[in-house]
Amino acid sequence: MSPSYHPVPQHELPVPDIEQPKPESNDDLEDFEDDHRRTFSWKRLLFLVLSMAAVFQASYLVAHKVFAPTGRVRLGTPCRGSGRHRNFSSAVNGARLQKHFTLPSGDKIPSVALGVWKAAPNQVGGAVKAALETGYRHIDGAWAYQNEEEVGEALRASGVPRDQVWLTSKLWNSFHAPEDVEPALDDSLKKLGVDYLDLYLIHWPIAVKKGTDSEIDEALTANPYPTWKKLEELVDKGKVRNIGVSNFNIPRLRNLTGNPLKYKPAVNQVELSFWNPQPELLKWAKENELLLEAYSPLGSNDLVKETFNVPEVKEISRALSITPAQVIISWHVQRGTIVLPKSVTPSRVEENYHVRRLPAELFNKLETAAQAHPPRRVVNPSKRYNLGYDIFDDDGGVVVPDEDDVGERSGPGRWRQGV
Repeated sequence: MSPSYHPVPQHELPVPDIEQPKPESNDDLEDFEDDHRRTFSWKRLLFLVLSMAAVFQASYLVAHKVFAPTGRVRLGTPCRGSGRHRNFSSAVNGARLQKHFTLPSGDKIPSVALGVWKAAPNQVGGAVKAALETGYRHIDGAWAYQNEEEVGEALRASGVPRDQVWLTSKLWNSFHAPEDVEPALDDSLKKLGVDYLDLYLIHWPIAVKKGTDSEIDEALTANPYPTWKKLEELVDKGKVRNIGVSNFNIPRLRNLTGNPLKYKPAVNQVELSFWNPQPELLKWAKENELLLEAYSPLGSNDLVKETFNVPEVKEISRALSITPAQVIISWHVQRGTIVLPKSVTPSRVEENYHVRRLPAELFNKLETAAQAHPPRRVVNPSKRYNLGYDIFDDDGGVVVPDEDDVGERSGPGRWRQGV
């Protein structure tokens, strides 16, 4: 293992506050000029010139401090915070969108990540390499993606220090039994070649019995608290910085957080797209200091072209001279979510990284359009596991009567292994 992939010391200094106060105005100096306009002596003139020079110099230094890189903090890299619980925050200058969000732990998670789901063998390494060269500092993976070794090799070859790359992995459904949680994490750490993860998620709110492919563990599926307590132990051991969930709806989140948790979920990674914007879940998450991460942000392979042909997307693309993909990815970040676009094509990897703030009128128009149609979900494992209900139904246990009904409520597509 490369020395650069050793754990980051726990005593790192907090990140300096990037949002600085604006330079003071020159109002006092202007009043001075008005009061003494007719009585200047050469001494007063000299005093005025020197005063103005001092003001301009101070303004330049303050502006430089606010808007120029400091050389210490690189936006988009996971800088360790003080541990104080804070609301999600970020720096926004002009048309720029935030490069990171702050989690309750104080850690700063980059807002745009490379997702490596469905990246074919011998391709994911090239995608990670292209992403890191572009400026990405956030890689979202999972044990179920079966490519963690290749991701780890690309990370080590990149030369980017471990503490500058945010790594996420996920606990698969087969390992929810408390005694299996830490061994599952250790397997991911070994494959990645690292000593800790920045974020570890429960991949699905579905627990599968040992030795089976799809037989449900009803107890752990109904109550994931025993699994969660083991995740909390991993935080205390320093193997994981932050913990969260994935594919949880509001009732399931309430069910989990109703327990006496030591660490609340920091993140919920869910399917979010123009076709499935989930405004109620997003609202609930913000009210409860839970950050959403958007997978399949452009829809899916079947929906991407349809997404790019949405009139509002095309209008914004033309108005801002950015690509349709950049419109959608920017919209996700501006909504207040992490976005996880996936590509193994270097040019698209680079394109997806560059986001910008959408003007309020155009953002609101796109948001309205996204909520104007019934949700179309791409990924749903309910039928594969023969649950008898839709795991995304807010009632939590509604019986699914037939295939057609699920299709109408969940949209096109089918369960895909490892999302």
